[in-house]
Amino acid sequence: MYILIALLVFGVLIFIHELGHYIAARILKVRIFEFAIGMGPKLLWYESKKTGIIYSLRMIPIGGFVSMDGELSSGENEEVDKEIQELRDRTAMQVGATSLGAKAAWQRLIVHVAGATMNLLFGFLAAIILICCVRVGGTTVGEFILETGETVAVSESQGLAVGDRILSVNGKRVYTHERLYYEIMHEGGSDEPLTLLVERNGEKKELSIVFPIITEQGQNFGIYDFKVYEEEKTVGVVIKHSFHKCCYLVNMVWDSLVDMITGRYTFEAVSGPIGTTTVIADAAKTRLDVFVNLVALISVNLGIFNLLPLPALDGGHIFYTLIEIVTRRRLPEKVMGILDLIGLMLLMGLMVVVAFKDIFALL
Repeated sequence: MYILIALLVFGVLIFIHELGHYIAARILKVRIFEFAIGMGPKLLWYESKKTGIIYSLRMIPIGGFVSMDGELSSGENEEVDKEIQELRDRTAMQVGATSLGAKAAWQRLIVHVAGATMNLLFGFLAAIILICCVRVGGTTVGEFILETGETVAVSESQGLAVGDRILSVNGKRVYTHERLYYEIMHEGGSDEPLTLLVERNGEKKELSIVFPIITEQGQNFGIYDFKVYEEEKTVGVVIKHSFHKCCYLVNMVWDSLVDMITGRYTFEAVSGPIGTTTVIADAAKTRLDVFVNLVALISVNLGIFNLLPLPALDGGHIFYTLIEIVTRRRLPEKVMGILDLIGLMLLMGLMVVVAFKDIFALL
């Protein structure tokens, strides 16, 4: 049952992503051939009599796509083969619709960005639901967490005091308890002191604190040894925390990408759909807030990942379009096609390697 829940979450997030492309394409009158969830052979499908668009559910529950006319072509002097012409004839009732390639660069940019935008908006919605269900805190120190036998917490012994409102950690502004705790965990994984800017009795003060360290999966993380005061929830507080939670999730995803490139995180920390499905299933067994938090994180992760300027991803097409806007010249179709093919092969190869890693981890 939990595996089915995990697959359903994947399906919903993919649907949300492709829905963004679909809505943008329909508004901008781009001819659409198919809206598909999953890859591989069709399991279920429906052809709209009004538009000729096929809506399908495919066998492999990974990915999805919105098939649009002229995704790579310029729209000028196109070589129309028999298959493309048949698709256009089938969707001829989409009055006024033209190929994506025939649209202006800014319109194509909107279509490419729309999928990731929908994932980020869905993450924000999930964050609102989560914030409404859990306690939230600011950044004012309320009490210290003492280990057995301790009389003074580590950070308290180095100058932090109850009532201090922490404004930033190593120069990074913090507005909520989540972002505060994350920055201490992420930045405090060494013996180097963290610089905390605090507000005490109306005055700003800088503190240098070395937090305790914990090691998990070969990685060092800082441990916060204090709690913050809870905030009373109002509409404004919920919106504030939801917005900053999304910013915090985006920052977390970006930090993870940088840490993988720089070698802080090893390959063991990377998970594909199989590993992520396991994590979602485990979260579904615990508490609702843990599950919703993970869904928000994955949705934001999916949005950010698709914006990376890599061929075969939305970010690659966004990059092509930005080059066109700056240079006023479009990349040759053959070049884009070759880059997308290479990017797709590399991406599929990485997915296979990560899938085997996840399977061996399960076994």
